[in-house]
Amino acid sequence: MLSIDRAGGTPWHRQLYDILRAYILQGRLVPSSPLPSTRALAEQLGIGRNTVIRAYDQLLSEGLIEARSGSGTRVAMLFHQPPSAVRGAPHSLRMSRRGEILARRAQPARSPGSVNVQPGVPESATFPFAIWTKLLARNARRRADDILGYEHFSGHSRLRAAIARYIGVARGVDCLPEQVIVVTGAQAGLDLAARTLIDDGDTVWMEEPGYLGARNAFLSSGAKLSPLRVSREGWRLDDHRLPRPDLIYVTPSCHWPLGSIMRMEERQRLLAIAEKSKAWIIEDDYDGEYRLRGRPIPALRGLDMSGRVIYVGTFGKTLFSSLRIGFIVVPRELSAAFDRAVSITGQFAPLILQCTLADFIEEGHFARHLRRMRRLYARRQEDFFELCSRQLGSWLSISHNDSGMQFMGKFTGQLNDELVASAALKRGVHVQPLSINFHATRPEHGLLLGFAALNELEMKRAVTRLRATFEDFERRLSR
Repeated sequence: MLSIDRAGGTPWHRQLYDILRAYILQGRLVPSSPLPSTRALAEQLGIGRNTVIRAYDQLLSEGLIEARSGSGTRVAMLFHQPPSAVRGAPHSLRMSRRGEILARRAQPARSPGSVNVQPGVPESATFPFAIWTKLLARNARRRADDILGYEHFSGHSRLRAAIARYIGVARGVDCLPEQVIVVTGAQAGLDLAARTLIDDGDTVWMEEPGYLGARNAFLSSGAKLSPLRVSREGWRLDDHRLPRPDLIYVTPSCHWPLGSIMRMEERQRLLAIAEKSKAWIIEDDYDGEYRLRGRPIPALRGLDMSGRVIYVGTFGKTLFSSLRIGFIVVPRELSAAFDRAVSITGQFAPLILQCTLADFIEEGHFARHLRRMRRLYARRQEDFFELCSRQLGSWLSISHNDSGMQFMGKFTGQLNDELVASAALKRGVHVQPLSINFHATRPEHGLLLGFAALNELEMKRAVTRLRATFEDFERRLSR
């Protein structure tokens, strides 16, 4: 039952090898059964003998057949698994407990080609790609060991120094370059910090509502989560139901997803709680640069006198999402430990991109780009807020933020936001439901609306399609 596809693009010897290999591994050719001679098989198939010899030689080298003196070529003695094991029957496949936790976690959808109103997406149309490409090409031509080798697990020394200088001025974070650990985005930083600082059963105060990615990182590290309740009025640090923490996760510069900013007295109290409990604080400063009215508020890490705050930053929000470079700032005493942890987890970004980013920062392009984006995002926030309020006000109660790249709209009626988001996607608009950020309390329903990447035409298109989506729901509910 052998045949060669003479019109196909695969070489004939490869076709013959693939067929015989499959027959042997499936047990259709049993151990010790003889194979035709190369001359006989070539004549049967109408192909050259050398073609058959090449296929047989490959099978011999893999130990699937054996040539015995005086008895020709035979199938080798192999152990054959039962059919269910070969196919990987579902009941026989098992993951670890942490693997099962990871696999069950919810994940925000991605839909290329739609009008992207997802939160956290930066403007890319006006990014200075000509400058970036020039810097990237310059580094590629260098072909130096500091780019081509494995010399920097924690990040290239130039980029670590550039980040330390930048966040010292822009975010009030005083640190040495050796305290900066470069990783492949903020999520990688959260995962690395969780794995390095959390033991099974440790208590983590997790903001409620809060960032899904952080929650998943802590759960997969074996933590027990306790909800630190947050509202537009602030963080409930006086909640007596909270147990003593081993780690506290916060987004103080722009709470995710509410957009609240942590007041100074709350910051000081949080640091005191951490000191008393000997707990770590992870400060996720994902939108810290985008204070759209007034001056940016310094990071919580700048107030930390006891070295308990792990600072997490990302360039995916300030440059472009696919860059996949973020960083964490750790206490000086833990720098060596995190360097080893990064080498094990493999969460280090390509060095050629790191050097290009270092040049981009050092030559002043990053600071100029941020200034342009702050002005652009402030205008876009006002335009989109006004447009949504006017066109979608019957269904959404929209909150105005002083910082960030998105704002929140709560439903005024009884709608399920996941159903609304799914219906909007069918109309070509990609939004994130608010409810997926609630984990320990009754979820509120609404939409998180990102505006940073939308030009005027895209804003109008998105709002028109969202309005049509709401009107369609309204008609269905009135029947």
